[in-house]
Amino acid sequence: MRPLLRRLLPSLCSAAARALLARRAVPMALRPAEAAAESAGVGGDGRSAAPEHDGLENIQQKKIFKENNEKTQQSEEPCAADSIDSLMAEMPFVDTDIEDECAMHATSELSIKKKRKRTIGREIEEDVERKKKKNKQYQPNYFISLPITNPKITGGIQAVQDAIIQKDQRLSKAMVRSGSLHVTMLVMHLSSEEEISIAVGALSDSKFFVNDLLKGKRVDLSFQGIDHFRNQVGFVNLAENDHTTLLKEIAETMKKIFQEKGIMAGEGRAFKPHLTFMKLSKSTELRKQVKKIDSSLYDDFKNHYFGDEILHRFDLCSMLKKKQPNGYYYCESSIVFGEKQAAEPDDAELVSLSKRLVENAVLKAVQQYLEETQNKSRQTDGSPAKTEEAVSSNKNESDNDNSK
Repeated sequence: MRPLLRRLLPSLCSAAARALLARRAVPMALRPAEAAAESAGVGGDGRSAAPEHDGLENIQQKKIFKENNEKTQQSEEPCAADSIDSLMAEMPFVDTDIEDECAMHATSELSIKKKRKRTIGREIEEDVERKKKKNKQYQPNYFISLPITNPKITGGIQAVQDAIIQKDQRLSKAMVRSGSLHVTMLVMHLSSEEEISIAVGALSDSKFFVNDLLKGKRVDLSFQGIDHFRNQVGFVNLAENDHTTLLKEIAETMKKIFQEKGIMAGEGRAFKPHLTFMKLSKSTELRKQVKKIDSSLYDDFKNHYFGDEILHRFDLCSMLKKKQPNGYYYCESSIVFGEKQAAEPDDAELVSLSKRLVENAVLKAVQQYLEETQNKSRQTDGSPAKTEEAVSSNKNESDNDNSK
């Protein structure tokens, strides 16, 4: 505080002195008219004053002006150090150093701001990490699939994919293989083998409720027209009808069953059944090159009718495990119900049928071999009777030899 006052007091003293002199000079400048007349040499009776009085007045005025100038110069001189110290000693908080106080206050405020900034930054980072961990923890890795096996539908989608690739080769990486085509009924996150086992049980339990909703009816799902999600995903629509409404009821029922088992299943948005055949998220490199899918690439198929799929099976599939050789997802469990046209066998039925065909062929070959062998032996001996006698005689001879 002392250094600051030492710099301020001289200017304060000079300003005070000027104000004092101004107050003294005002009466002289504003004298009455008589004083002005006397200084001009005119008396009260209108006659001029004596010359000696005029000279005396001028001398007195000069003396007064001289004294005023000396006082002004003295007042403008800096105050002595002793007088400053004495004045400072009488002031409150004389021992307080304003600069130090200001510096300390500024430093404390700066440190508080930095600490607050670090705290806020740390909280933001922790919040981001927490959200990332939560998203990773509940990111879907399993789903309930309705497989699409009708050759008419898969063939039509293949035609659409080929037409798009001809116009833009880059989108070949975005195409879904025909073996992977499906309708997603429900998504979930399963973090352990125990949860997978619970999900398998929930799928098995849902079969009873699905059959109760179906009531023996056959559900035909009609696929017609192409649409997209934010130009990132291309899919085939399901025609809106009673069968599609029933499929939505089945999806909602399965969702409740899984949630009652403690499985975090389902999404916040409403269920919209669709058949995805193209999506940019299949390739990270592709997403850098293509930001949006141009809908004009599939204009010719926007209202195309692809065919009907008969509701027959639901699968619990993994998104991350290695796919099957035919391109379909790794399947943990399945439930089968309803009817299925003979012209549309699924993979399991094809394998079973091929096994039966092979077994039948082997049996026929063995039977044919035995029959041919018997026929040859009969032709050599001439008759079945002789053959039997020869066999019995050979047996008797061997028995005699053994007795010896």
